[in-house]
Amino acid sequence: MKKIVVLGSPGSGKTTFATRLHEKTGIPLYHLDLIWHKPDRTTVSREEFDTKLSEIMSTPTWIIDGNYNRTAEIRIISADTVFLFDLPVEVCLDGARSRIGKKRPDMPWIEETFDEEFKNWITDFPKIQLPQLYEHIKKHKENKNIIIFKSRDEADDYLNRLR
Repeated sequence: MKKIVVLGSPGSGKTTFATRLHEKTGIPLYHLDLIWHKPDRTTVSREEFDTKLSEIMSTPTWIIDGNYNRTAEIRIISADTVFLFDLPVEVCLDGARSRIGKKRPDMPWIEETFDEEFKNWITDFPKIQLPQLYEHIKKHKENKNIIIFKSRDEADDYLNRLR
């Protein structure tokens, strides 16, 4: 386990898991939201994002936390381990709601509201994003460790068993 991607809906617990995995393993952790978003709430160009992602993936070890479906397949191809959070929508909505007004390690600002567009993105995740992630995983599963969590308890149990 040297090159790891952590995927799943916003609010599913990806970042908490990735952070704890980093703490247990010492493998460098990269949050895609921190690469994409600037503190002034604008974003970097696609080229800048892709360059930074390529630089990260060219290193010998990494944990990459985040979806960014446009680059999911290339990250899955490059990874030796894939963690996918496939949790119920309500759990993800509650998770996203719970972080409003709190400083997070994966965002350069504090979210003040839970806007309708973001709620819809989470609600639509199982219909739109999740099937694509499963397809990428199925297509590139050779020589990979694939772990799918259906609950946060499963993720916690995995980390508690990790040496």
